[in-house]
Amino acid sequence: MVGKVGIGGDFPICVQSMLCTPNGDFDAALRQTEALVAAGCDLVRLAVIDEASLSVVRKLKKAVSIPLVADIQFDYRLALAAIEAGIDKIRLNPGNIGSEERVRQVVESAKAARIPIRVGVNAGSVSQALLKKYEKPCAEALVEEALGQVRLLEQCGFYDIVISLKASSVPMMIESYRLMSERVEYPLHLGVTEAGTIYSGTVKSAVGIGALLSCGIGDTIRVSLTADPVEEIRAAREILSALELKKDSARLVSCPTCARCSVDLISIANQVTERLSAVKKPLKIAVMGCVVNGPGEARDADIGITGAKGEGLLFKKGEIIRRVPEAEIMTALFEELDKMGAL
Repeated sequence: MVGKVGIGGDFPICVQSMLCTPNGDFDAALRQTEALVAAGCDLVRLAVIDEASLSVVRKLKKAVSIPLVADIQFDYRLALAAIEAGIDKIRLNPGNIGSEERVRQVVESAKAARIPIRVGVNAGSVSQALLKKYEKPCAEALVEEALGQVRLLEQCGFYDIVISLKASSVPMMIESYRLMSERVEYPLHLGVTEAGTIYSGTVKSAVGIGALLSCGIGDTIRVSLTADPVEEIRAAREILSALELKKDSARLVSCPTCARCSVDLISIANQVTERLSAVKKPLKIAVMGCVVNGPGEARDADIGITGAKGEGLLFKKGEIIRRVPEAEIMTALFEELDKMGAL
């Protein structure tokens, strides 16, 4: 449990992101956290690097209800201070915070606070010994490195663990998690690290994360993008929606258009997408370009709209229920969604 959010077991796949605001800037951190929550984020992580970071943690805990995760590197004292500040989860690499005694101090503090620890390993943090053994970063090396870090926690009697094995190589990432899922029953945090900008990063993440989720592997996800973190949440929700794993949100289907299209379908589809986050039911919403294929091709949609020479048609399960002027088609759609209790 991370605050009130469960990871693993029968809990839904939860979506994470990470703040990228200037260290110590509480106002910026609060604005970004609120934007992430509005977009559908379940957990927010932030780098804890000094007292300024800890100050932000303390203030955020009072200002927001979403669980917070502290990202710790090297300094075990920051982990202890973050736990004292009320953090809901710690992300660290036990091997880089010093002696076994330091690891034990963090573990005992986490136990007392009843918070989990995520062991985070990536292709850049594989030990020199394993690089020598395997000659280069590879899936087997990532798994062995992570299991070694997990053992450090287990030796201290700590088992409230989440594991991540991130690589920028999608095939390596997929194979690493596949191998790990065969070795342990701990929850797995999926992600393609250093995935890139919005377009390329979303594609890489969708391939890697989607391939694993489709096989039942993975319990929480982060889409890592060089972009506003809100874009990470949008991408993550689309991945879950595509796999029909998101049960509290709508799913959009829209046609690619052709010469039969008589409305500005691209603009309409984009506008509907922007407003979909307000829909809190697992509905299938169709945005189609013509009456020839619209209601028929999308007859399994709970509700849909299509264009027809200056007017818009609203349909449910393939049956036309309303005709409106083209300019009112968006308004009509969301009026109907409101009547359906979806807003």
